[in-house]
Amino acid sequence: MSAYDQSNELIDLKAAFPEYRDVGSQVLQGVLERLNLAYKAFFRRVKSNHGKGGFPRFKGRNRYNSFTLKQVGWKLDGKYLTIRNVGRFKLRLSRAIEGDIKTVTICRAPTGKWYACFSCDNVPERYLAPSDKAVGIDVGLKAFVVDSDGGKVEPPRVLREAEAILRRKQHKLSRRVKGSNRRRKARVLVAKAHEKVKNQRNDFLHKTANYYIANYGLIAIEDLRIQNMVQNRHLSKSISDSAWGQFFVYLDYKAAEAGRIVVKVSPRDTSQNCSSCGVKVPKTLAVRVHACPNCGLVLDRDENAAINIKAAGQAVQELTYAIA
Repeated sequence: MSAYDQSNELIDLKAAFPEYRDVGSQVLQGVLERLNLAYKAFFRRVKSNHGKGGFPRFKGRNRYNSFTLKQVGWKLDGKYLTIRNVGRFKLRLSRAIEGDIKTVTICRAPTGKWYACFSCDNVPERYLAPSDKAVGIDVGLKAFVVDSDGGKVEPPRVLREAEAILRRKQHKLSRRVKGSNRRRKARVLVAKAHEKVKNQRNDFLHKTANYYIANYGLIAIEDLRIQNMVQNRHLSKSISDSAWGQFFVYLDYKAAEAGRIVVKVSPRDTSQNCSSCGVKVPKTLAVRVHACPNCGLVLDRDENAAINIKAAGQAVQELTYAIA
């Protein structure tokens, strides 16, 4: 049955089960839409025969943590949000709401905190002053970012620093009896520790992305296959802790908002080729200095890669304009 057919049965459902009358129709329709998307994704994976099918699992009360309201069922009055059949709540706005509100999503975090997420249309554009500067960015583990201008940003390693605390809290949780209040409290403490790590990492990523968006008009990055890179069991935790993929996502949406350009280039041989003469100088990951025997250039291998990334990004951008 399609989501449309199931939505048409909601009237009979409310008649058979009176308790559903107090639940907004949009919330019930949202459940059916999620169910429909889950099955569509399942059949798509099965047909493509790529990895596991992943049959949709039942989401109990502890796993269903959000619902979305669209045109009706809610009212915003200043800092107060009223939800029909639920109540009136005071909001702590992270920033002023701009544009026309299209949907309101109420989310419950694992720590027990509640969030109201407003999706808006017709948001005023906030373009930055035009910039002719271009930069290439090479991400890594020794340094989170090395750019073509010689700038270097050290990685925060927030997960590595919090591992001891997480280990103790997780060990304490594992000793609690399932279903007990003490286990519930221990679970919240583990969730809060993970939330702190997440917030620290996101704060670092936002600030780093803001710096490059504010200072450069063209930003060239590598089109990395991070999902393949984390298969390395020796480096997987460090790569995940660095969150390169999330950093690239922040760069993309901040660039679109600010009128900047982000170009993805192939990472092939960016560390091996000399940025001065173009000769390939093979080196292992253990070799951190690029020394070209042809032209004599000596500099950090990551800076050499960043310069190559910048040149490739500028070439892609010039080709794009030429075709347009």
